[in-house]
Amino acid sequence: MAELIELSTMDLRYESYRLRNPPAEVRLLASIVERGIEEPLEGVDVGESRILLNGFKRYRCAQKLQIGQVPYTSLAKDEAAGIIALMRASSNRSLSILEQARFIDDLRAVHKLTVADIAETLSRSKSWVSMRLGLLGEMSDNVREKVFSGAFPVYSYMYTLRQFMRMNGVSTVEVEQFVVAVSGKRLSVREIEQLAWGYFRGPEWFRKEVHEGHFSLVLDRMKQVPQSPEGCSEFERVMLKDLGVVDKYMRRVVGKSQDKRLETRVFQAQANLLSGGILSRLGAFTHAVKELHDRTAEA
Repeated sequence: MAELIELSTMDLRYESYRLRNPPAEVRLLASIVERGIEEPLEGVDVGESRILLNGFKRYRCAQKLQIGQVPYTSLAKDEAAGIIALMRASSNRSLSILEQARFIDDLRAVHKLTVADIAETLSRSKSWVSMRLGLLGEMSDNVREKVFSGAFPVYSYMYTLRQFMRMNGVSTVEVEQFVVAVSGKRLSVREIEQLAWGYFRGPEWFRKEVHEGHFSLVLDRMKQVPQSPEGCSEFERVMLKDLGVVDKYMRRVVGKSQDKRLETRVFQAQANLLSGGILSRLGAFTHAVKELHDRTAEA
């Protein structure tokens, strides 16, 4: 059963594990002004501490409204059990996949549960657990902070940036640089998608303009570029596809070429032969691409 507790007694160590959503929090604040806090906050009681796991938006709204006491329910007697209880009920409480990943990582790293233990306890498969751990592992500390704080839209990370990482070989360093550049600038999801397309697939000047915060300039330039190849001849459509493939694999080769796993003599012999052939054609290739770029600059 819920009990009334002092807001000041709550331990907020897990606040950064939950995604912030400022618009939703504004709506919740208005609702609490009208009807009060209807659902209890949830956490675990460890000694004299009440460690909050669920209800951080309600907590912050209560702070803003100077509400001293809030309804509270304890999920378990220790942190690991409380996290598991919260995750088992997450289908009803809309715990996002990234929030699940943060809690799973905590169960493994802090509470020393194995992937098999976590999967069994949550009645999930090991691949379900591993996928979430892998998702979190893709994120640098900077990217994680920007996404969880609400400075960068979680939708843009999950459905725009991760596509570039998986399909185009974009590195985590490049993703971090982009996220830092556009975070907190009040850009729409659509605008971020357009900027990402130009940033990861376009020329160096585009990336420079993004880093300098000239978003309107580059977005206006992109509006002049038709999004669909319709209107092109079949030969032109094939050429556009070829250029996209070249861009993709150039990035992949650059990213992988320094990897220390490339060490066997068999690989080195074949790689030397292939790279020699590429280098022999590099001058003609560079000249052709530069000429194409200059010829199409006024489009």
